[in-house]
Amino acid sequence: MANGIIIIDKPAGWTSMDVCAKLRGMFHEKRVGHAGTLDPMATGVLPVFIGRATRAVEFAADSDKEYIAGLKLGVVTNTQDTTGEVLEERECSVTRTELEAALSRFIGDIEQTPPMYSAIKINGKKLYELARKGREVERKPRSVTIHELELLGWPAAWEDFQLRVRCSKGTYVRTLCHDIGQALGCGGCMSSLRRTKAAGFTLEDSVTLEAVQEAVDRGEGESLLLPVDAYFAGLPMLVLKNTEAEKKIRNGAALAARDVPEGEYRVYGADKTFLALGKAADGRLTTVKSFFQV
Repeated sequence: MANGIIIIDKPAGWTSMDVCAKLRGMFHEKRVGHAGTLDPMATGVLPVFIGRATRAVEFAADSDKEYIAGLKLGVVTNTQDTTGEVLEERECSVTRTELEAALSRFIGDIEQTPPMYSAIKINGKKLYELARKGREVERKPRSVTIHELELLGWPAAWEDFQLRVRCSKGTYVRTLCHDIGQALGCGGCMSSLRRTKAAGFTLEDSVTLEAVQEAVDRGEGESLLLPVDAYFAGLPMLVLKNTEAEKKIRNGAALAARDVPEGEYRVYGADKTFLALGKAADGRLTTVKSFFQV
């Protein structure tokens, strides 16, 4: 039975759910989920959780992300990227100083109005379904955080700039590109997007779907799966001293932990089997989420 995390370098043209469906078939496992949706035009890091590991998706989805985005100035579209219908084209000429000054205004906590072409639901309807019918509804701005926003060089094709963006969950990079264009007075949209980091994993950790298929065909597919505790590698390790303590954790009971500093831990049995994400507080160790095989 397949259990673990696999980092896919998502190809262009696939939805994140397409990738999950493909892996579901490859590993013959119904429980497959991803951490952080990528639009079909986007490529890059898509952490996918398989089997019992899907219990960690809720933690991974909240993580910061990093992208390399293409910014096309002078063009406004209905989707805020180059896959959409062009609404406006304007002459635009900015200096590097002007562009970098505009970028600096978007670093930190900002408000974003979600685009109509998004999967957010309002009154039970996904926004993109309404947008395809030509309808537009009021959307409330959302608070997001842009930790870093950097211009990567100065392109030969003047209007296509490369930006490195490190941001919080829920950030729409195409909306960021649109808003930067508005701030410059010439309009803008996103021309490309590649995610370079998500849930602590990078492109160096990723594999292509073709590579996964080849491994599965050789009977070695599960060798590509990272253990679920790899996601929590930044937390300290706590090994239980005896089977009685392990039995309590498996039953969801709290343990006395007066000598354990407060905080979150990767909790293991005496045989080093990963059991749970635990939290020590007030002299007790409680389970935040269990991960052992039932």
